[in-house]
Amino acid sequence: MLRDGHIHTPYCPHGSQDHFQQYIERAISLGYKEITFTEHAPLPSNFKDPAPAEDSGMNHAGLEQYIQDIEKLKNQYSSDLKINTGLEVDYIEGYENQTIDFLNQYGPHLEDSILSVHFLKKNDEWFCLDYSPEVFEEMIGNYGGLPALYDHYFQTVLKSIVADLGPFKPKRIGHITLVKKFQKKFPLEDYDYRIIQKILHEMKAGGYEMDYNGAGLFKPFCKESYPPRWIAEEADSMGIPLVYGSDAHQASDLDQGRKDLF
Repeated sequence: MLRDGHIHTPYCPHGSQDHFQQYIERAISLGYKEITFTEHAPLPSNFKDPAPAEDSGMNHAGLEQYIQDIEKLKNQYSSDLKINTGLEVDYIEGYENQTIDFLNQYGPHLEDSILSVHFLKKNDEWFCLDYSPEVFEEMIGNYGGLPALYDHYFQTVLKSIVADLGPFKPKRIGHITLVKKFQKKFPLEDYDYRIIQKILHEMKAGGYEMDYNGAGLFKPFCKESYPPRWIAEEADSMGIPLVYGSDAHQASDLDQGRKDLF
């Protein structure tokens, strides 16, 4: 059964204005039976978006309408496609209590969500690590090199998995190798990936799914899925469910990379 568990929407400030129906009708035409809309959740009100355009998450004022829009579409397309209401929630270290409050309020309306790491803090400054090669290069300087940046990213992913975020914590971990988005521009040789084993161990122990994300294959400086196949195969051998995610930010992105991943 074809399923896409990671799709963005017109509510995404850094995406396209493609309508929900464009995503849905394309999914149906491709033979999908189930999709989840996982818009970037609003960031905590006391957290300043470090992305230069401040466009990382949806506007909090639009969240209830987002949920209502999807509910209407579920009924409209119920005979053709299972549609889940979801969000891509950011794990922001130090903002766990705000995230718990948010999930306790909106979690009852969500059926299938993702927990991701996009933001890292170094020397009292926050960064959006996947924003641009220029921002990533600045981060490398702040960390004193790529290995330290990779270490901090993977340690933060690990913290996101073991964090107690309450009963509505998302059960799927998003693009666990997002730090490699610019690897063709900033290559790192001989990195010790043993921390990946710790991440997979905690995912298995916590009953989490893995977002097997095709978007990286189409990023010019990545050209690799998130995570790469060897990690996905290891996760699969451990019994961690792999859920394909196009990470579509426009309807034409649906299905991207799926045939290369599976």
